[in-house]
This record gives sequence, C-alpha cells and structure tokens, in this order.
Amino acid sequence: MSPNIKPLYITTGEPAGIGPELALLAYQQWAKRYGRPLRLVGDKGLLESRANSLGLAMPVTADLAHTALAQASQAGQLNAANAAYVLSTLDIALHAIDTQQAAAMVTCPVHKGIINNAGIAFTGHTEYLAQACCVDDVVMLLADAKKGGLKVALATTHLPLSQVSAAITQQGLATTLEIINTDLKRYFGIAKPNIWLTGLNPHAGEGGHIGREEIEVIEPAIATAQARGLWVSGPYPADTIFCHQDIATADVVLAMFHDQGLPVLKLTSFGHAVNITLGLPIIRTSVDHGTALDFAGTGKADVGSLMAAIECAHQMACVQEQSAQ
Repeated sequence: MSPNIKPLYITTGEPAGIGPELALLAYQQWAKRYGRPLRLVGDKGLLESRANSLGLAMPVTADLAHTALAQASQAGQLNAANAAYVLSTLDIALHAIDTQQAAAMVTCPVHKGIINNAGIAFTGHTEYLAQACCVDDVVMLLADAKKGGLKVALATTHLPLSQVSAAITQQGLATTLEIINTDLKRYFGIAKPNIWLTGLNPHAGEGGHIGREEIEVIEPAIATAQARGLWVSGPYPADTIFCHQDIATADVVLAMFHDQGLPVLKLTSFGHAVNITLGLPIIRTSVDHGTALDFAGTGKADVGSLMAAIECAHQMACVQEQSAQ
C-alpha cells in the first residue's frame, strides 16, 4: 500500500454510546492488518478517557481529527447538549473527503432521539449525508460482510409505517433500481446485478385482493427497469422471498420498507453486516447496530461490525482508486 494512500475517516458517533471505544478497538486491530491509515473523528479528551478506562492505546494526534464536546460525556448517559458535536464529526469527515484528504467515511452509531430532543431535525445518517451532498436520491443497503453474503436494499428508510405506501412510487422505484445497479457495478464489480423485489402487501397483494400497490406501482416499475436492460424480477412475497430456492442467485433483495427486509439480514448476519449508502458522490459505510448505551464503557462491545464496515470502505475505495488510474 502506498504511503500516500488516503485514510478512512471514522466518526466516533454518540459520545455516551459504544462508538468511541469501538473506534479505538478498530484502530488497534486495523493497524496490525492493513496499510491504509485510519483517522478517528471525535473529542480528544473523550477518547483518552474511554481508552484509559478500558486499557486501550490512544491513537497518536496525527490520527485524530479533534472536535470538542459541548459538555463532558459519561458512558451510558445521553446529553442533548452534545447533539451538535455528533453532527460536527460527520461534517469534518465530509470536508476531508471533499478536499481530497480522505478516501471514505465510516460511521459509528448515533442516537437519533437525543439529536431530535436537542431541537435538530434528524432522521438518520443516510438522509443527513444525502442533504449534505446535495443528492436527492440515495439507497440504504445492508450487506453481509462474508463473500457472497446476503445484501438487502430499502425502497424507503426511516418512515412511519403509515407513510410507506404513499412513499413508494414508480419513479422512486425506478431511480432506486438505477442507483443499485450502478453502484453494485461501480464498487462491487458485479457486471449485471440480479435484483429481486419484494411486494409491499402480504402475499405480494394476492393478485390485488390484499392491496393494489404491486399491480399499480411495483410491477410497472419492474417492467420499466427491464426495458432499460436491468436484471430485475418480482415482486415476490416478503415472507418467502428469502426462502426461495434460487435466492442465492440474487445479488440484492430490494425490500419496500425498513422492517420488512432488515430483520432477516440481521438474524443471519448481525455483528458482521455493513450499512452502505448508495447513490452518494462519496463512500460511506457504517455498522449494523445502535449505540448500545448499556454496553458503553464496559468493554463488552463487539467490534466485528465496525471492522466489517472499515474493510468494506477500504475495498470500495480501492476499486475507486484503481478505476481513476
């Protein structure tokens, strides 16, 4: 690996959660295995304190992009005063990528509730980064880090269930399918991605007897994508799509809403799955879990998903760097 290779920026997430210690653990483990550097983004004092309490080595200053907490943070105790600090870590990583100082960003978990309690409208990383990058359409993809592992994308993300049906449109699905197709080619080297779609309703609508979204929205979107040369099929009933005898041939399953597809992936892959935002002009990966406040500061947090997210960002960055040569 070239000594001039750009680092990955690791945002340390909610200061009261497990993010800071996971970032420290990942930094130690990654340094022993790979040449690409990591740079942690967070409060120096917080990381020093968490490192000392857990007996971890603190990264040298050159590998830390410091941004200050508003108030001192204690493990497991949320504080709305630090909401702006959490978002500042994202902004620093975005700026580093924009100014060619970083190859990608990997995000530790944040706590959406406490950010909103601070008076800051925040739906999630995916939506925040899309707005910051001036992108209208992005796709949340969770992927099993194992080679050939399951990938699940979402047509809608952090929406109340009552709003999901109205949010699924033919144009929206067409755009989502284009993004998935483009980025699986760009970053994962899949020549012609095989994309399967779930239905929205039980039994994929049962021919219109249990809802008409499949007939009026999803099937026309699939037909449009097929006409454009995409390898797309469905809609399949969501309760059996993952049991289909040919599911291994699908490169990705596009589920219609958050809790339709992700419980299956997390059941089989939790702890080593990666959250990837497709459709951005940057590379962003993340963990498959939340802030785990009850584990913060105990040393019991599992670094597996963060390591998988770092590995995924590294591989995506390598593909991008090679294509630019």
